[in-house]
Amino acid sequence: MALDPRTPVLVGYGQVNQHDENPDSEPVDLMEAAARAAADTAVLGAVDSVRVANLLSLRYRDPGLLLAQRIGAPDAATRYTPVGGNVPQSLVNQACLDIQQGRNDVVLIAGGETWRTRSRLKSRGERLAGTEQDESVPMAPSDPEFEMAGPAEIRIGLVAPSHVYPMFEQALRIAAGEQPDDHRRRIGELWSRFSHVAEGNPHAWSRQAVPADEIWQPGPSNRMISWPYTKLMNSNNMVDQGAVLILTSVEKATELQIPRERWVFPYAGTDAHDTYLIGQRASFAGSPAIRVAGRRVLELAGVGVDDLAAVDVYSCFPSAVQVAAKELGLPLDDPQRPLTVTGGLTFAGGPWNNYVSHSIATMAERLTADPGQLGLITANGGYLSKHSFGIYSTEPPQEQFRWEDVQSEVDAEPTVVAEDGWSGTGTVETWTTPFNRDGEPEKVFVAVRTPSGSRALAVVSDLSQVEASIREDIAGAKVTVKPDGTAGLE
Repeated sequence: MALDPRTPVLVGYGQVNQHDENPDSEPVDLMEAAARAAADTAVLGAVDSVRVANLLSLRYRDPGLLLAQRIGAPDAATRYTPVGGNVPQSLVNQACLDIQQGRNDVVLIAGGETWRTRSRLKSRGERLAGTEQDESVPMAPSDPEFEMAGPAEIRIGLVAPSHVYPMFEQALRIAAGEQPDDHRRRIGELWSRFSHVAEGNPHAWSRQAVPADEIWQPGPSNRMISWPYTKLMNSNNMVDQGAVLILTSVEKATELQIPRERWVFPYAGTDAHDTYLIGQRASFAGSPAIRVAGRRVLELAGVGVDDLAAVDVYSCFPSAVQVAAKELGLPLDDPQRPLTVTGGLTFAGGPWNNYVSHSIATMAERLTADPGQLGLITANGGYLSKHSFGIYSTEPPQEQFRWEDVQSEVDAEPTVVAEDGWSGTGTVETWTTPFNRDGEPEKVFVAVRTPSGSRALAVVSDLSQVEASIREDIAGAKVTVKPDGTAGLE
């Protein structure tokens, strides 16, 4: 069957790491280097759209314009995204639709962070310098941001992902009926398997396999961040990394003489979001959006879970992997199909909003090295909030690229009433205990189920109760909440 000339195809994928300290390097430098690793000058010059994932290391008025000028495509349209780890796969989905419908011919997706360099400079009282764009350069077009935290979360200070995801982890443990130490040991083993994948990934930031007990047990270089997560169970944003993806049509790829062995076809994509406020989630141990959108992308591609040879599940924290695996029916411990192709955000690197550009690039390398296989990419932004999925293969698809908006189905899922300012006595549903840099527990964030079945979020500050929250399993314990969100365990 002849391919439709407008069939979208991924033809360029480049990644760079900057391990040597270079205070003169900025994000656009890494994006340019990744672009040149992804394609030759003829392809780069043909780019008509540059779309950049939100940058945190440095702010530009229009980073896409800077990159377009550097790669010889100064007339390319530009776009800048909101924050979210889901962004790169979502950009691929949109690029495929734009190419398929003739709106664009060559789309470049880029992201880069020099957070490690920025942090080191800041520790010395210096600032990361960047290319200036004066006010004559319009701000790049972007979609509106969404609020990750609502008034109840902000009131008690529950805003950091490193505090929210451990609450999901405790909910998973409670639902599984596991003992705390058994559970910590198990997720240490899961993360150790990820580190072994990173060991074999030439693009990984850290290529050292780590034993499970060195992951789940705190130590001098692996402090407890928020119970039950140590530092090695958190995404590692202390990296300088860049990645670029280039998509075009089959017709244009042929015209540009891009070798066929570099072609990777996106089969299908989906995007959806869960209820943004975590207090309204039906369960802290599940994700309707992952279940609905993840299963739908498989249906659109005409494949099943067992057909997938390679998978990269978004892995900012162990709970994100476990929830996605549960919702998609993926085993956690299949030695023939680990749940990452990169090694995950702890070991391969977590460059804020751009990790998935790296996972897609690594997936493309994996698929072209072993043609004919199928790969799944999952992407997650916020607190298990925004989700994007893609299916890839070197084999041409039987149908055109397919994307579907499944949000209405997700919105029909049940939610919980979130009580803001509630007071009374309820029970602990899940919790986490943040630690300070000296290794001392500071407080306890608790999700509380009220007698009516609604949910309140609260914080416990009494140090004896804080200590008890890591010595004892307080799931189901009585807790009294005041209107300001402070609480005490009974």
